[in-house]
Amino acid sequence: MSATVLVARALLLDMDGTLVNSDAVVERCWRRWALAQGLDPEAALKVVHGRQGYATMAALLPDRPMEQNHAENRIMLAEETADIDGVVPIAGAAAFMASLAALPHALVTSADEALAQARMTAAALPVPKTRVTAELVGASKPDPEGFLKGAAELGFDPADCIVLEDSEAGITAGRAAGMRIVGIGPRAAALSPDAHVEDLTQLRVEVAGDGSIRLHIEAR
Repeated sequence: MSATVLVARALLLDMDGTLVNSDAVVERCWRRWALAQGLDPEAALKVVHGRQGYATMAALLPDRPMEQNHAENRIMLAEETADIDGVVPIAGAAAFMASLAALPHALVTSADEALAQARMTAAALPVPKTRVTAELVGASKPDPEGFLKGAAELGFDPADCIVLEDSEAGITAGRAAGMRIVGIGPRAAALSPDAHVEDLTQLRVEVAGDGSIRLHIEAR
């Protein structure tokens, strides 16, 4: 196997589709919502990944008042937080997170704090000390605000950070933040990230003498 090596000072990690496979829950909740709105569930599922719920609703129902989207998003978050059936770690996530324990990294997710805690716990993964959840940003991915806040919290320039993401909204946000992107899983494959892996078993972390992170990306 050959490997690509990217060098960074910090890693910024999306959650759903990157560390945790929550597709079963997401699809259950959003299919139910789409049918209640008279929308095609399959079409709705094409835009839900990576965004906060209110932003998905706005994209699907552009003429609806944002107040209604925010209100229904609160209901959706409660439903998703209560439903952890089928939430599992992405392959290799536990070992990868363990390798980052002493290194600069942050969780940057469109989930709120309660949902992030529920899903990371359900997947038996450690919750990073530094995290940027939905409550802490004014704009959802694909806006870069979350990633820029994550870099600032860790004390590094955006150019010194690598983003791990699975969705179009997340990859767009990472690019807009001026960061390099490692795409995770099938959704990311067609989005031209700087590197792509099927899952986290293809990533290995090494610490260089100057403290920088060498991210080895194994080809398959």
